[in-house]
Amino acid sequence: MDEPDTEPPLVVVPGADPSARQLCFAWGPAEVLVCETLFGRAGTGDGAPSSSHVFVVRRDQDIYIHTLRKLFNESHGIFMGLQRSEEELAGKSRKAQLVQVSKNYRSVIRACMEDMHQAAVSTRDPALQGQYSTQVSILSAMELIWNLCEILFVEAATAGPLLLRLLDWVRLHVCDVDSMVREVLSSESPSKHKLFWNVVDVFVLQGRMDEARHLLSKEASANPASMNMYKILDDLMKKMPVPSLGNTQTLTELELKWQHWHEECQRYLQDGTFASNPHMESICKILLGDEDAILEKKELMTTWYHFLVTRLLYSHPTVKPMELRFYAQSSMDLFLGGESSPEPLDMILMAAFEFEMHQVIKECSIVLSNWWFVAHLTDLLDHCKLLQSHNLYFGSNMREFLLLEYASGLFSHHSLWQLGVDYFDHCPEFGRVYLELHIERIPLSTEQKALKVLRICEQRQMHEQVRSICKIMAMKALCNNRLGSALSWSIRAKDAAFATLISDRFLKDYCEKGCFSDLDLIDNLGPSMLLSDRLTFLGKYREFHRLYGEKRFAEAARLLLTLMTAHIAPCSFWMTLLTDALPLLEQKEVIFSAEQTYELMRCLEDLTAGNPDKQKFQDDDVETTKVEMLRLALARNLARVIVKEGTVEGS
Repeated sequence: MDEPDTEPPLVVVPGADPSARQLCFAWGPAEVLVCETLFGRAGTGDGAPSSSHVFVVRRDQDIYIHTLRKLFNESHGIFMGLQRSEEELAGKSRKAQLVQVSKNYRSVIRACMEDMHQAAVSTRDPALQGQYSTQVSILSAMELIWNLCEILFVEAATAGPLLLRLLDWVRLHVCDVDSMVREVLSSESPSKHKLFWNVVDVFVLQGRMDEARHLLSKEASANPASMNMYKILDDLMKKMPVPSLGNTQTLTELELKWQHWHEECQRYLQDGTFASNPHMESICKILLGDEDAILEKKELMTTWYHFLVTRLLYSHPTVKPMELRFYAQSSMDLFLGGESSPEPLDMILMAAFEFEMHQVIKECSIVLSNWWFVAHLTDLLDHCKLLQSHNLYFGSNMREFLLLEYASGLFSHHSLWQLGVDYFDHCPEFGRVYLELHIERIPLSTEQKALKVLRICEQRQMHEQVRSICKIMAMKALCNNRLGSALSWSIRAKDAAFATLISDRFLKDYCEKGCFSDLDLIDNLGPSMLLSDRLTFLGKYREFHRLYGEKRFAEAARLLLTLMTAHIAPCSFWMTLLTDALPLLEQKEVIFSAEQTYELMRCLEDLTAGNPDKQKFQDDDVETTKVEMLRLALARNLARVIVKEGTVEGS
């Protein structure tokens, strides 16, 4: 897409005063951070205080409008359904399914528009009313454009049915007539109402002949003098040839019938049949496609595209798609007449009538307030095989570029980011790269949210992001002294160094409190304890306590000795392990064998002789007492075991 020729609009930063201070900015993932500076003001002597304000300018503000949540959530389901059914879309049913998808998108827009309208009616805040009214106008324009694109591009209506679709399009988006009809029909004498003929004219201008004839019958009943004219006009309106969706007649047959009917209308008009009634005469002129007569009803049509469809209905009902551009341009010129320049909406509709799909998308990207519309419309057109993959931005085609922009906006929202994940998934070139960059910026405010992000990363085998999330959550848990959670996250991250650090904290807490916290986690480490030696020691040490608690003393003794001799226990913990051996040494039944007792003695000597703080160790009365008790217990156990083993050998 080319850059727009017009200058981009200036962004007004609320609370900032660019005239007083310079502003600097930095791009965020979906926003701009703007701050005030004193750059260039040195030496001015004005003593201006420095500012600490930071202003956030979001690029997709609509994401934060609560009443638009339905638009984003429900359209996401339609989008995903379209991606899944791509392989199923084939043959004649393909077009029908794509048209249905388009209608589903439009129904979401309309439902959201009705909700917004209700919100505008119910609120008493003038500012909110203005905001809601603006959004209603935007959504109405979006549905208008989408509906036209559906007719011309998705359904690709051919000559004949094309006019019927355009008539439905005009009728759907011109709502003023409904209130007028209600007002006229609710009056005591509809034919005498000041808006009676306006309503009849609007029905005729929209090709709603049955409704126009019904109203004219009321005029005939109230004014018998006009009965003859009414019958003739009613007959002309009744016999008017219209295209058929059932293809029961060819275009040639339709054109012949229409020509005969047209000549009949011309004959009655030239004979002065309706001369005595200007209203009926005007209607007859409209039936003949008289441009001046149609333009006299300009105020009733309100838009040039309504004028276009009316003009086609009464002058060229078998218009072909590629002829629309000529009629559209001339209709806009005739309707506006140089009185006003076309609005952006007019230019978008004109680009659609000219079958310039890329121009439609470009103009909508510039004019509309969010990326939702262009992203979903482009995706649908791409599924219709109507867009060539032009290399536009960074080698990405138009569809992917717009989906990336839309999904990036979703990621700036605290909950809608989950929708953005699926959009990135369906961008084959850069979707994964964007997802990796954006998912790292999601604030992991709660453990539940972290688990949700983690699950998304694990499903997509994003290993680096998985490790990063786990490390962040482990550090948060550690800072909050939640050791169990911290250990769980570090194991999930497969971070051996961090697991070692947390294991040390567990052991330190045990030394201070005399018991372990988070026993369920430690008891169920399983193969995870092999992540680091310290974690292995923690798991095995807890297993020792469990065996001791179950009075499986021999197994507990073997495990304790293994922990000592395997050198996986930290040196600072050796005294604790030896102290844990004391109850086993004092048991009535001999637990440690002579060889095991010698090993314990060697460990005790290594601890006392090899300790770098040997002097401090000796000066500590408590530690000295522990060492003496251990030596005594070991000596007594050795004596008992020698007697026991000697007795066994002697016998």
